[in-house]
Amino acid sequence: MRTLQLELGERSYPIHIGPGLLARPDLITPHVAGRRAAIVTNTTVGPLYLETLRAALAGHDPLVITLPDGEEFKTLETLNRVFDALLTARCDRRTTIVALGGGVVGDMAGFAAACYQRGVPFIQVPTTLLAQVDSSVGGKTGVNHPLGKNMIGAFYQPRAVIIDTDTLASLPDRELSAGLAEVIKYGLIRDPEFFDWLEANIDRLLDRDPEVLSCAIECSCRNKAEVVAADEREGGVRAILNLGHTFGHAIETGMGYGAWLHGEAVAAGMVMAADLSQRLGWLSGGDVARVERLIARARLPVAAPARLTPERMRELMNVDKKVLDARLRFVLLKRIGEAVITADVPPGQLGRTLAERRAA
Repeated sequence: MRTLQLELGERSYPIHIGPGLLARPDLITPHVAGRRAAIVTNTTVGPLYLETLRAALAGHDPLVITLPDGEEFKTLETLNRVFDALLTARCDRRTTIVALGGGVVGDMAGFAAACYQRGVPFIQVPTTLLAQVDSSVGGKTGVNHPLGKNMIGAFYQPRAVIIDTDTLASLPDRELSAGLAEVIKYGLIRDPEFFDWLEANIDRLLDRDPEVLSCAIECSCRNKAEVVAADEREGGVRAILNLGHTFGHAIETGMGYGAWLHGEAVAAGMVMAADLSQRLGWLSGGDVARVERLIARARLPVAAPARLTPERMRELMNVDKKVLDARLRFVLLKRIGEAVITADVPPGQLGRTLAERRAA
C-alpha cells in the first residue's frame, strides 16, 4: 500500500492506494464519525463490491443507497433519492456517507454530504481509474444541468480516499482508456517527466500491469494533491487541472450526457487545447503531434464530433464555470509540462481550432 496526504490543515486527509483495501476496516472505520454509515453506490458497482465494503463497515450499521448507473443520472432528481433514503432512515449529522463507485457516484455522494443537515462526513472509495486519479481527490462535488456540466455543486473535502486497485480488474476497456485521459493530463500541465514515462508505458497501462497502474495512480494523485493544497477552491492555479475540459464539457453537453465518457471528451479537448496553444505561438508542432499520438495510443478520440459545429461549440463553451466577467478563460500549454490560464484568445484562432479539430 502507498499512502499520500492531501495537506489542508485541520481538513487534511490520507489517500491510500493498493490492492485489497476494500476489505480493510482499519483504513475505513477510523474516518466514520458516528454510529452510522451510509454507502452510496450504483447498480453496476454494487453487485461487485458492496458486500466487501459492507463487511468492513459492519460495526456501523451501514445503510445502502443504490442509484442508477450513468452520467445521464447525475441530476438533482437522482440526488434527491439520496436525501429521501437518509431522511427515511433518520440519519443524523454524524452519519458518514461512503461513496462506492466512479466519478458520478463520488460527485453526487459528496454533494449530498455537503448538503445533508448542512454537512456530514464522507469517504471516497473510487472504483474507476478516472475517479481514482481525479474526481475522488480534491473535494469537487456536484451534479449536471441540461445547460452545463457540473454547474451545481460545492467544494467539500472527504475524510479519506481509499483506492483499491483490484477494482480496476472489472473495469471495461473503454472506461480504462477514459481514465487514462486524466492521467495524461497531469503530465501535460505540470510533470514533463511523467509525460515521458507515460509515452514509454502506455501499452503496459492498457494491459493493466498492476505495478505500472499503481505507479500511474500514485503520481497522478500526488500531482493533484499538490495543486489542491495550493489552491483548494480554484481561485488561481487549480484551474490548470481543467486542461481540455472547456472543450470537453461542451462535447459532453452537446452530445447528451453519457454519449461520450468524460475522459473521452477531455482527451479530444486536450488535443484541441494543444492545437490552440500552437496557434498562439507557444507549443511546437512536434509537441502537438506528441500529445495527439499519446492520446490516440490510449485508444481515445483526438477530435470533436463532426455533428458539433464551431458555432454550436462556442455556444456551449460560453456556459462554463471558467467564464468570468463574460470572458471565457482557457487552460493552454506553454510547453509540455507547463500550463497557462488565459482569456486572451483571438476569436479567429479559436475558430480555426474548432473547425479543423472536428472528426471527418
